[in-house]
Amino acid sequence: VQLQASGGGLVQAGASVRLSCAPSGSVLGIAEMGWYRQAPGNQRELVATITRGGNTKYADSVKGRFTISRDNANNTVTLQMNSLKPEDTGVYYCNIRITLSTYWGQGTQVTVSS
Repeated sequence: VQLQASGGGLVQAGASVRLSCAPSGSVLGIAEMGWYRQAPGNQRELVATITRGGNTKYADSVKGRFTISRDNANNTVTLQMNSLKPEDTGVYYCNIRITLSTYWGQGTQVTVSS
């Protein structure tokens, strides 16, 4: 399964960015979709996840600023990021879980300047 992500780039603090991701081709049974990020020198960390039923989970650092959503018909997951901060800078990775298998996208860079 290959994941295609779009969005990201260089923005100023306070700006908004939307990331989207979808698997190429037809994929059935995606239980959970999400976004993780990795800043230079840091481990990859959870940003937000969403189940097929719409249950969401957020990192404390992004609660109230980021919103994750998914379109089950198109297997698309979107991360709306508002009020961005320099500490949000990193490579954002799309992730999907199908039963016991996990797949990662190639990552998209988000850089927030102060």
